[in-house]
Amino acid sequence: MPQRRSHVAPSAAQTELATALAALKESLDAPADFPAAVLAEAAASEAVTPELDLRDIAFATLDPRGSRDLDQAFHLERRGSGYTVRYAIADVPGFVTPGGAVDEEARRRGQTLYAADGTIPLHPKVLSEDRASLLADVDRPALVWTFALDSAGVVEDFRLERALIRSRAQLDYASTQAALDRGEDGPAALLPEIGALRIAQEKLRGGASLNLPDEEVVRGAEGSYSIERRHPLPVEEWNAQLSLLTGMAAASLMIDAGIGILRTMPQPDEKAFAAFRHQTEALGRPWTTGRYGDYLRELDRADPMTLPILEAAASLFRGAGYVTFDGSLPPDTEQAAIAAPYAHATAPLRRLVDRWSLAICLAVSEGREVPGWVRESLADLPALMQESGQRASRLDSATINCVEAALMTPLVGSTVDATVIEIRGERATVQLADPAVTASAPVPDGAVAGGVVSLRVVSVDITGGEIEFSI
Repeated sequence: MPQRRSHVAPSAAQTELATALAALKESLDAPADFPAAVLAEAAASEAVTPELDLRDIAFATLDPRGSRDLDQAFHLERRGSGYTVRYAIADVPGFVTPGGAVDEEARRRGQTLYAADGTIPLHPKVLSEDRASLLADVDRPALVWTFALDSAGVVEDFRLERALIRSRAQLDYASTQAALDRGEDGPAALLPEIGALRIAQEKLRGGASLNLPDEEVVRGAEGSYSIERRHPLPVEEWNAQLSLLTGMAAASLMIDAGIGILRTMPQPDEKAFAAFRHQTEALGRPWTTGRYGDYLRELDRADPMTLPILEAAASLFRGAGYVTFDGSLPPDTEQAAIAAPYAHATAPLRRLVDRWSLAICLAVSEGREVPGWVRESLADLPALMQESGQRASRLDSATINCVEAALMTPLVGSTVDATVIEIRGERATVQLADPAVTASAPVPDGAVAGGVVSLRVVSVDITGGEIEFSI
């Protein structure tokens, strides 16, 4: 599920909203600034020098516009009737000294947090946005996965190597999608073809994707604020398949080696499936046959009922976590939505656990013993990632709630129309179109999921992120 990221311009710093957002960041025990010892160690760190030189390969990155923390770079080419996919990952294990100041601070943070007024990074920016980042037109050490795919997108072989690379282009989603729509050649020209094949393989596995809209706080030309929702572009979904491909390969390496950390999620139980079926019936788009992944893939994005259905489907994507092993395998190694074993191994600049996955995979690939620091700390990772995940979730939801409350301030005392997304007991989740706000409200008599109701805005609390409605 895509993470929601919010942005508020610096000129909002004097408003009540900016004060509330700043207080929210302070409450997280995740300071944006790093201790002096961490900064000094990061500035002095020297990367491991790779023996393999792949600078003649024209890698490219693909990220949101303006990104600086570039974890991945790709290179795609035809190979007979199939394809060669190279996926380079920032060599964070080569920069971070185990047990050092940067390592200890990263363990405390767990992951990069996306606040309304900027990021709270996992690593100092001298690493995450400069020396370890796969920026264009500079030499960078990387951990390069090379996949041989057949004509159907099935992996025939793969390998992992530490290498020196040089990215040639920093692409962004919107511009790349537009170029592909125009039929232009370029580094991403094969991405739609390979991405579609990998999506077809996902379907054959029984995998499912929940592509809820991204939510972003944007500032208008006159200083006004709104929340924009957008579905991921096709190029984002194709690009995500490269990451999934790599995560599945990393999981297979670790399973074969008998040591690693997997990202798992249980299959929804029959109760969850029955509840979702009932909700799709209530929304007039019943799921009657086939697998739920196929049903979700076939939803029409232009259909106003699609968003309520996707919100309801979120109940099927719960219970994700991390499981470690060193010796015997865990009883369940599968990530149910992916329908395969899977590991986080493609975002080490922004997520702590990926450094461990990559260190294990590289050692296995090179025929070496897994480093002692990995074995000694492996069991600590699930708790560290759970804590940071909860922190990120609180920041994300509270940020959106505060901004939504601020947007509703001019409407206090007025009546608004809202679409009912979900009903639980005496409360409903409702969606307003203008401003784009999702909130909880009392359920009017006769209200049904997918229907439109009229509500009176009684009050808002920007600091608490609360909106009170009456029927």
